[in-house]
Amino acid sequence: MLVTRYNPNLKIKEVRRGFDLLNSMLDEFNVEKTDGFKSNFSPTINTREGEYAYHIEVDLPGVKKEDINIQVEDNTLVISGERKIKEEMKEENYYKIESNFGSFSRSFSLPEEADIENIHAESTDGVLEVVVPKLESAKVEKVKKISIK
Repeated sequence: MLVTRYNPNLKIKEVRRGFDLLNSMLDEFNVEKTDGFKSNFSPTINTREGEYAYHIEVDLPGVKKEDINIQVEDNTLVISGERKIKEEMKEENYYKIESNFGSFSRSFSLPEEADIENIHAESTDGVLEVVVPKLESAKVEKVKKISIK
């Protein structure tokens, strides 16, 4: 009988390899392919709260304003659209394309103090900024000092 020393690192490596295999299988399952191009475009988003409004910045390089839809449904802000494959690609000799294309949709639950009627959006240099103002009642100071008599 051959005696070997127990090495817990080997078991950890085996488990890690199993997870890596599972993740790669799930990635392949979730990515839809169209004409050999990836179509899992999901823009990155930055959100912040200012004193008078909420700000949502969406990175949408290469997406035209006409291809973006912003709407409010049941107190939920929905930003959706599509990043289309450029038609010129047929004429070029690409060896590898890492750009993602396809439809996207991102949803944000709006707080009660959001002024839904005055939401506005602006797109500059591939960054869409959506500003959701706060209602006037929400702008009142949250801390009130009470004097002692």
